[in-house]
Amino acid sequence: MMIDRETQVVDCRCGGGLGKGGGLAQRGTLSEAGRADVVAIAMSPGQRHITKPVCEITYGMRKENIQVSVLVLYSGSGIPESGMRTGSFVLSPVEVAQIEMHKLAVIHLGNIRDHVIRKTREILSQADIPAIVVSQIPVDFEDFAEAGIKTRLVMPRDENIRTKGIVMDMVSGVTRGDFCPRDKLNSIVKYVKTTLDQLENNKGVA
Repeated sequence: MMIDRETQVVDCRCGGGLGKGGGLAQRGTLSEAGRADVVAIAMSPGQRHITKPVCEITYGMRKENIQVSVLVLYSGSGIPESGMRTGSFVLSPVEVAQIEMHKLAVIHLGNIRDHVIRKTREILSQADIPAIVVSQIPVDFEDFAEAGIKTRLVMPRDENIRTKGIVMDMVSGVTRGDFCPRDKLNSIVKYVKTTLDQLENNKGVA
């Protein structure tokens, strides 16, 4: 429970946590907010995937009265195969349903551009939801569109579209395993609020 300007109650366990991690950052868990507005998606924790900034990001959003759940994925904790082929990153039907319960996804990824793009595409190819991508490495709308991912500003050709969901905005410079800089957290909150307002007004989402 978080008590500030507005009280938020968070159910911190959908099920028992598996694998490495602590607190909310357990592999294969959903920490569900009282209202299904935003879901922060983190890769399963391990040597390569450090989930520390996710809880800091979600706390920052809650301080701004944004209702946010945390989904830590079960799969994808191993070393990715070249080309991100089947077996290196998958979503379960349960995880897809958990994501689609919400209005907006905040996807936390890392510092390899190809993996950021491919993991975003994998999530949004299955989950029909607008998303904000938070990563360490810079990526832009053109990068995603070139990979067949729908974005707010740049769209792939119709025949090349490979996602149901859409990237609305992105924030780079958030390092895994380190503190989230205040300016980056402010940008995430700004984009989340802007996108939720657009959704409320039925604008800006294809």
